[in-house]
Amino acid sequence: MRLVELKVTSRPQGDYIVMSVHGEIDLYTVPVLQRELAGALSGAGRVRLIVDLSGVDFCDSTGVNALLAAHRQAREAGGDLELAAPRPAVRKILQVTGLETVFTVVDDPAHAVGG
Repeated sequence: MRLVELKVTSRPQGDYIVMSVHGEIDLYTVPVLQRELAGALSGAGRVRLIVDLSGVDFCDSTGVNALLAAHRQAREAGGDLELAAPRPAVRKILQVTGLETVFTVVDDPAHAVGG
């Protein structure tokens, strides 16, 4: 069995929840991400979530699908989910899959919250 190397921390920042993700998002670690996303989105009212990907070295299709599902859930509840600071490898996945146009992608998590 492989050591699960994904660390997810969340903190409120104004109207937003900033979720910092560190490590690799793949088939083995995606349950950690899904659990954290579900927890953040289960809050009352409209949740505005910023997922800081600056610490993510790798993200496969399971990770992309988890983010996409959370994005849809946030939107349906009248909230939003933005991606911040993806590294080149992750940004390339978003470009190749056309998801760059689905997600709002910002270079810096602080800019997203107007900080």
